[in-house]
Amino acid sequence: MKISVARLRAAAAPCPLTIHSLDGALYHVTVAWEGAQRVLVDDDHRPLRYRSLQAAREALRGLPVASVTLSQRSAYDEMIGQPPREGSNALALPLAAMAPADPPEA
Repeated sequence: MKISVARLRAAAAPCPLTIHSLDGALYHVTVAWEGAQRVLVDDDHRPLRYRSLQAAREALRGLPVASVTLSQRSAYDEMIGQPPREGSNALALPLAAMAPADPPEA
């Protein structure tokens, strides 16, 4: 399921966001919306992707955000030859909420 930036911007209440780290150099965003995780897409319904965590945070600034979490799956088990886990081994780190863009202080 998907949600557009425009629809998220028009949300009545702030929503939790999760920024997913893929391969350490690519990030995409999901939004908790109406009881489901939805991929954040552009106006052409293509998933938004970013090359850094900072680029993702800057692009999402000003949206109604309740919380932000960085999620990254660990490759540790695979690296040391362990069998795949039955459950998730994702690391979830809460990030500071993104405030609307403020002008720099003089």
